Amino acid sequence: MRYLLIILFCFTTVYSYSQDSTATKTPETVKGTIVSSTSEEPLSDVNIVNINQVVGVATDENGEFEIKAKANDTLHLSYLGYKSIKVRVTNDWLKFGNTEIVMTELALALEEVTVKSLELTGYLEVDMKQVPIRNNNQYRISGLYGKAYEGGKPNIATKVLGAIFNPADFLYNMFGKKPNEMHKLKKIKEDDEIRNQLAKRFDREMLMVLLQVTKYDLDEIVNQCNYSKDFINTANDLQILDAISECYEEYKVIQRSKDRKKKKDKA
Repeated sequence: MRYLLIILFCFTTVYSYSQDSTATKTPETVKGTIVSSTSEEPLSDVNIVNINQVVGVATDENGEFEIKAKANDTLHLSYLGYKSIKVRVTNDWLKFGNTEIVMTELALALEEVTVKSLELTGYLEVDMKQVPIRNNNQYRISGLYGKAYEGGKPNIATKVLGAIFNPADFLYNMFGKKPNEMHKLKKIKEDDEIRNQLAKRFDREMLMVLLQVTKYDLDEIVNQCNYSKDFINTANDLQILDAISECYEEYKVIQRSKDRKKKKDKA
């Protein structure tokens, strides 16, 4: 009888601990409401990205959102005309639920833009010289990983061949020193919400935050991957992401080829 009581006591203790653990289990998402600091009204369509989990959402018409997160994750919030902010997910936030987040409006300075219209003369040879040249033609090379190289007007063959046989020191320094950030490329491409957000943006801000690089580095990566300046200047953030992703995949193929060659040379 005494042994039976001990066994029952053990089962009761385990069951109680199980219930406590379930009750105190940390939720996998956080909720929040984003409002304007000036109007105190909710902001809809604010872009929220969890930098650690590489997932994104947008606020609804009530300024509310829910996103996958855990303690110490960092959320990046951005909205046109407002200062972007980073918010750390805390245990209290996870425990107590919806939190109000205030975003501050920026003073927008509109610069005067002068648009020069084309003054046509009627002479084809003269008028053709007034048409702006965009050097963003793409060239594909058989055998390379689905890459469309963008060549400028002069020395296209030299430019493309240079990209193939170049030791890619810059790309090695970028991709090799930031493997964790570059591994995020696949996750970013798989998240539909992030892709939708990037397709509407041209400021590179979200890409810089996710990949932990500067705007100069982003432009230089795409430039070294042999995309034209026209493409860099006019592409949206999603197009830049896809360009970097293709270049990164190519970089990995080239590195594997180099590693195999080194092994053969040593053997």
